[in-house]
Amino acid sequence: MSAAQEVRIRRTAVRLADGRELIYFDEHPDAVREGLDRRELPPPPPASQLRYDPLVDEWVAVAAHRQGRIFLPPSDQCPLCPSTPERSSEIPAYDYDVVVFENRFPSFSDRPGDPPGQVTPYTAVRPGTGRCEVVCFTADHDASFGTLPAPRVRTVLEALADRTAALSGLPGVEQVFCFENRGVEIGVTLHHPHGQIYAYPFLPPRSRAMLTAAQRHAKRTGGRNLYADVLAAERAAGDRVVAGNEHWTAYVPAAARWPFEVHVAPHRPVPDIPALDDAERDAFGPLYLDVLRRFDGLFDMPMPYISAWHQAPVHAAPGLGHLHLQLFSIRRAADKLKYLAGSESAMGVFINDIAPERAAELLRDAG
Repeated sequence: MSAAQEVRIRRTAVRLADGRELIYFDEHPDAVREGLDRRELPPPPPASQLRYDPLVDEWVAVAAHRQGRIFLPPSDQCPLCPSTPERSSEIPAYDYDVVVFENRFPSFSDRPGDPPGQVTPYTAVRPGTGRCEVVCFTADHDASFGTLPAPRVRTVLEALADRTAALSGLPGVEQVFCFENRGVEIGVTLHHPHGQIYAYPFLPPRSRAMLTAAQRHAKRTGGRNLYADVLAAERAAGDRVVAGNEHWTAYVPAAARWPFEVHVAPHRPVPDIPALDDAERDAFGPLYLDVLRRFDGLFDMPMPYISAWHQAPVHAAPGLGHLHLQLFSIRRAADKLKYLAGSESAMGVFINDIAPERAAELLRDAG
């Protein structure tokens, strides 16, 4: 956390009734967080089980306890709203700015799980160690990330930086992934504005593919950063750039997979969110909010989306990663969604219905 933000933001860690950690990130240095979790809760579940798929060299998490998680509750039963004198939620306080807490139904955790073993001689099994956290952007149930003021976006960014640094230091963690799902079309289970953080105990397939490509490019070019070169090429071409400022550019990738997909990338190659300096952190919010407004303006309705921070793997060699945010929607028209059908789901080959240049043009016009 930067020196300026250490003064502005007050960080307070507490424990919930079942022992899970919750951290308040308050924008007022005099905030007091003494409220206790009044609920009676069962112990958190054990770690999930990881099963190795030898056919594609990937790990699959089996987390059967997640079947019991809450699904689209009414607003008066939302677990992410502040507590009240009559009802206790996941957040004990009666109001808050930004809150991060351990997921009650985690895909990965640092609690004991099944010991390593195997299902078949080819399918190894091990505990799903790691951590899953929930990030609440605001106490306002009816808000969205796009309606947040720029200073609150900065607070969220500080919370993500704090958690990325902490989770990267956990034993066995290979990748820290911060993301937001928005909209029932995407599959959200809670309407309250929130994101999540996954600390994976392995490199996810996309991270591994990106790292391999970056290593190959660096070897071929005498150490150049692949994403930095791609970003420079996009800025030079200009026809897919949606918006930008002194420190960041938002553009539609030339090989976009989704109907509407934008990368928001800092001009300076940094590996992760903690590496951003004060000026870059200040400049991110206004640009990102502008892009979100353009998404909602495309069809004059709230746009379902996934917002995914791509950070360098925890143990990647320096100079290979380049932090960027990938924002994409499955909506391809006001009354049409992009479903992952046979080619995408079974073979991993995406077929885009909208040319990236046309998507960029539509997003520029939506401003």
